[in-house]
Amino acid sequence: MADGIYNAADVVASIAALSSMKISNRTADESHPYGHRKAEVISSGIVAVILTLSALFMAYESIIALFHPATESHIITFIAALISLIWKQILYVYTIRIGRKTNNKGLIATVYDYLTDVYASIAAVIGIGIALLNNIYPIPYAAYGDPLAGIIVSFFVLKLAITMSKETVNILMDGCLPNKKCSKYKKIIQAHPLVKRIDRMRAREHGHYILIDVRISVPAYLSIQQGHDICREIETTIMRQDPEVYEILIHLNPWSEEK
Repeated sequence: MADGIYNAADVVASIAALSSMKISNRTADESHPYGHRKAEVISSGIVAVILTLSALFMAYESIIALFHPATESHIITFIAALISLIWKQILYVYTIRIGRKTNNKGLIATVYDYLTDVYASIAAVIGIGIALLNNIYPIPYAAYGDPLAGIIVSFFVLKLAITMSKETVNILMDGCLPNKKCSKYKKIIQAHPLVKRIDRMRAREHGHYILIDVRISVPAYLSIQQGHDICREIETTIMRQDPEVYEILIHLNPWSEEK
C-alpha cells in the first residue's frame, strides 16, 4: 500500500517536471529578460517536497506496523512488488540518460524520484520475501521484515530529499558554483596573454545553463576593438570547453605598470 501511494506521488512529480519543462522552454521576454529556465529548479523543489512527505509517510506506516500483529504475506503481493521494481529500474535508466544529456534540472529531479522508487520497491521485495519465507520456515521476527525494510528506505529517501532541497535553494538564491568549476574558468581567462589579472568573478546556475560575470584588467593602451576581441576570445574558449555556459558578461578595467 505504501509503495502504491508512493507511485501516485510520482504522477504528481512527473506532472510538475513536465509543466516546468514547458515553461522553461519559453523564450525571454520583457518581464523575464533572463528567460524562464529557473522553472526547472522550482520543479526540483516540488519533487523534493514530495520525496520528504513520502519518506515521512513510509516511516510512519512502517513504525505503526511494528506495533500491530504481523499480517501474513501473499505471493501476489511479492509478484506485484517485483514487477514494480523492474519497471521502475527501466524508467530510472532511461530517464537519467536523457536528464544528463540535456542537463535538465526538472528531469534530473524526477530521476532522483525514480531512484528512490527503486529503493522503495527493493525494500518491498525484500520485506515481503522475508515474510513469505517465514510462512515456510518460521524465523523469529521475520514477519516484520517489510516494515523494518520500509524504515531503512525512508531514511535514505529523506536524506536524498534534503540534498535536493539544498541544491534547489542554492540555485534559487543564486549561490556560487563549486570552486572546482570556478577555478577552471579562471584558468582559461588567465591563460589569455593580454589578461593581467582577474579582479572579480561570479558564476551561477540558471536552470540547466551557467551564467558568468567577470571583471578583468587589460593593458590601458588597448583600443576598444582590441578589448572587444579579447572578450570574444575568452567567451568562445570557455563555451567551447564547457557547453553548459550560456552567457558571459565581461567588464574590462584598465591596467598599467606600477612605478
